[in-house]
Amino acid sequence: MPFPGVPLARHRAWFADARAAGYTDAWSAEVDGTDGFTPLALAAAWEPDLRLGVAIVPAFTRGPALLAQSVAAMAESAPGRFAFGLGTSSDVIVEQWNGIAFDRPYARVRDTLAFLRHALAGEKVTADYETFSVHGFRLSRPVDAPPPLYLAALRPGMLRLAGRAADGVILNWLAPEDVPTALAEVRSGARSAGAVEIGEVVARIFVVPEADASVARAVARRMIAAYLTVPAYAAFHRWLGRSPLLQPMWDAWHAGDRKAALGAIPDEVVDALVVHGDPDTCRSHVERYVDAGVTLPVLMVVTVERDLRDAVVALGG
Repeated sequence: MPFPGVPLARHRAWFADARAAGYTDAWSAEVDGTDGFTPLALAAAWEPDLRLGVAIVPAFTRGPALLAQSVAAMAESAPGRFAFGLGTSSDVIVEQWNGIAFDRPYARVRDTLAFLRHALAGEKVTADYETFSVHGFRLSRPVDAPPPLYLAALRPGMLRLAGRAADGVILNWLAPEDVPTALAEVRSGARSAGAVEIGEVVARIFVVPEADASVARAVARRMIAAYLTVPAYAAFHRWLGRSPLLQPMWDAWHAGDRKAALGAIPDEVVDALVVHGDPDTCRSHVERYVDAGVTLPVLMVVTVERDLRDAVVALGG
């Protein structure tokens, strides 16, 4: 959420339908539409049984103190049922859209996690972190129970940081078969910090509930090309071993031939990374993520011929 094409003021009925259909959580994101917190604040007021989360808010686009205030306000609005997801975002969002240098993203996320731990606990923070400094900040409205802090992670360094310093990990754009590979790194980070458990494993899963496979794959190819040509995601899939399958797409994309890039994406990749089919088939595919170690599958539902609201309800049933 928010649901595309639906004004925020009309989301109340959608939240109610989702809850009635069996959904437990509502998760937002922050890219180029709404901010990550406002839709959650509405959901907190309108549907008090839903758990809420954001995956993700960039570590760069708010100052540390403002970020702590936003997280604390959301936690106060939905006590005990809000989870905060932090990530690096990308150079496009941070530099090109927000005019902020996308420098040392790993260190920035690490420092932001450390700061938020202290700030959300109500402590007065005076510290020179490696990527920013904070002097004399304290929340005037500290939350009784700070929310869990999850970290969006792709490759080993960030995955290990999630295991070592966060309360959970957020995965994105991977197949069920890739989950154990990612979680091995998270567990390695947890062990280095003396932890036994790795916390919540959130996976953002793209779902195209269209029975016509050709229609679903056409939509999926556009999404795959848009995401997996971003350097961070390209590196992620190289690490996962998909270079032989994706190199033709990368070559065509960088040559400026978007049509050829879409055509170069094999069905094998589409079917692995994007859930599609009728609702029963989609639910079975999502269960494979759960069997692989995902504890919270978050569905990003995209439709073409089917009504989105009906599709969301059908998937929940």
